[in-house]
Formats: sequence, C-alpha cells, structure tokens
Amino acid sequence: QVQQVESGGGLVQAGGSLKLSCANAGRNILAWYRQPPGKERVIIAAITSGAGTFYDESIKGRFTISRDNAKNMMYLQMNNLKPEDTAVYYCNGPRGTKEPSWGQGTQVTVSS
Repeated sequence: QVQQVESGGGLVQAGGSLKLSCANAGRNILAWYRQPPGKERVIIAAITSGAGTFYDESIKGRFTISRDNAKNMMYLQMNNLKPEDTAVYYCNGPRGTKEPSWGQGTQVTVSS
C-alpha cells in the first residue's frame, strides 16, 4: 500500500558493519532483498509481525533482521561484510517478483 523507503547504505571496508533501515514497514511479513551488479534480486531475510525470522544461507550468522512495529520500521544489522555483499538492498513484502512495486533501495558497497 505505502512505498517502503530504504536507507543506511554506504561504502565500507571488508569486515565492517552497517545497519540498514526500512520505513513504512507495517506489513505482517517483511523481507530484505538484494541485487548485486548484473544479477537478479533475491530474498535474503524475512521477519513476521511476531519477530519470527528467516535467513538465507549466504548471510546467516552475519546479518540480523529486526523490526519495531510501533514505529513501522524494519532493520538489517550487517556485520562482517564481504565484497560479495555489494548490492542494492531493498525491503518489501515476502512475495518477491509478485510484489506490485519496489522502492529505489539503498546501495551497499564493500571494498576489499
């Protein structure tokens, strides 16, 4: 219904950390996606309104998804970043390609 707005990306060295934020994140199930350069967008994490979580193996153990329902905010704490994490990061509902719209995302660039 309302466009999600991602923020918090930037340029960081390998091994560093970033915390991404997603505004207008009031849906029952929310997800983080990323799209590396020249590749397709993929889901990497999801969270329910009750804070149940899902993580893709590519980021499990390094990233933590969370949400603040009172503020309609969702977050992605990204630790031990690697160059292969370089991508545009998006937040949206859980339906992937079936979601009707996407925001601009936030760029994360990890240097080696």
